[in-house]
Amino acid sequence: MHVRCPTVPTAAGGGDPSVGIEIRNESGTTIPEASIAGAARFAMDWLGVSPLAELSVLLVSSGVMTELHERWMDLPGPTDVMAFPMADADESGLLAGGKPDSPSGGPALLGDIVLCPEVAREQAAPAGHSVLDELHLLTVHGVLHLLGYDHAEPAEEREMFALQNRILDEFRRADRASRRRIAQREADTRLLGVVGLDGPEESGSPG
Repeated sequence: MHVRCPTVPTAAGGGDPSVGIEIRNESGTTIPEASIAGAARFAMDWLGVSPLAELSVLLVSSGVMTELHERWMDLPGPTDVMAFPMADADESGLLAGGKPDSPSGGPALLGDIVLCPEVAREQAAPAGHSVLDELHLLTVHGVLHLLGYDHAEPAEEREMFALQNRILDEFRRADRASRRRIAQREADTRLLGVVGLDGPEESGSPG
């Protein structure tokens, strides 16, 4: 179940200013955090979010997610993703490359996304993809919610999910291309090592 939550104060600290995305894994599950951050950054860039905007992603256990779900949505049990927007994206200038409206003149926080890997694992198998694929989907879904997209009405759902699928398709293509480039570089490095071209020429021994 995908939900959008009311605006609440963020629990995030200042993320890496060069990336603008802070990942905190409190789920007790090992997750490739850089890959989650990569999906979030790809979605933000694709949607024209200002590079100065910051995002917090928190991964939690099903117990913590249940508490959040009941507190903010008054619904029982855990859910897969919750989004806590910090400001209206259009009014704060977070879209279309605009500068965020931050009182301090620094980066503005787009909001918080909370993910539950346990629920993602339960949903991944029926969906026919990996847990990481499901977490990428939920991350993009959360970013869209932070930017004001919703799916309460059929027309809203069609728009949001079509956009979500397009972003995910392009992210996966870009990710595969990046992996191929890395594999090729590693193969080239191994080959150069075999033929002795991986380092400076050895100097002769002193006479």
